[in-house]
Amino acid sequence: MDIAHVVQSSVAPVFLLTGVAATLGVLTSRLARVVDRARALEERLESQPARRGALLADLQTLARRARYINTAIVMCAIAALLVALVVVSLFADAFLGLELAKAIALLFVAAMLCLSVAYIAFFAEVRIAIAALRIGIPLK
Repeated sequence: MDIAHVVQSSVAPVFLLTGVAATLGVLTSRLARVVDRARALEERLESQPARRGALLADLQTLARRARYINTAIVMCAIAALLVALVVVSLFADAFLGLELAKAIALLFVAAMLCLSVAYIAFFAEVRIAIAALRIGIPLK
């Protein structure tokens, strides 16, 4: 296998890495917003003891969201690592003749499974965020 063919074979996984990186950017941004919101609610706990129950419920929702986002981030990071190993394996297979076709396929499938779990966790987090959304003046 010549170098041009190996580079061509590695282009798709490299584009996939770009998509995973963009997803990680979105996830870390969402996590930062959840953390900021949780800190603000924790400050309100001290200054508004009468609203303690509602504030604690909101904090629990934010904690659930953070867990889902964290799961998605971990799974995206693992997927990125697996995709990088696919690229390394492609070159190792070509230059060292190690017969890594099955390993490459398994690494790629594992990366896709991790990415699928990440997107499922992301979907769950978005659903929780939408369910907790309150627009307008709170009813008494």
